[in-house]
Amino acid sequence: MTEGQHALNNNRELFIITVGTEVIGAVLLSLCSKANGAHRGEIEKLMVHSQHQGQGFAKQLMNTLEQSALQQQLTLLVLDTRLGDVASRLYHKLNYIEAGQIPQFALSSSGELNATVYFYKPLL
Repeated sequence: MTEGQHALNNNRELFIITVGTEVIGAVLLSLCSKANGAHRGEIEKLMVHSQHQGQGFAKQLMNTLEQSALQQQLTLLVLDTRLGDVASRLYHKLNYIEAGQIPQFALSSSGELNATVYFYKPLL
């Protein structure tokens, strides 16, 4: 298993984890381009292949992302996830703080509107 990081552009970083030559997980860190948001980043699209879930890969990806955020002097990370997703348990375990919910925020592949839950984590 190896971890990698690839800068997509000046505003996003992609972190991946592989087993052999297979990418089994990824997460994006989006940097805020607003002048008043240079201290924060948004975590987007944490994904781990279903065959590799529950083995600590998501936690590894998040830890790597957080270390990169600290190196870039970010002091706050934010993210959102669909209400009821298993990811919420991970974020709580990683000391992310639930900030609240927005109903009917995300449109599912079945066309249903779902609530989203926002989390944040101060890094310093």
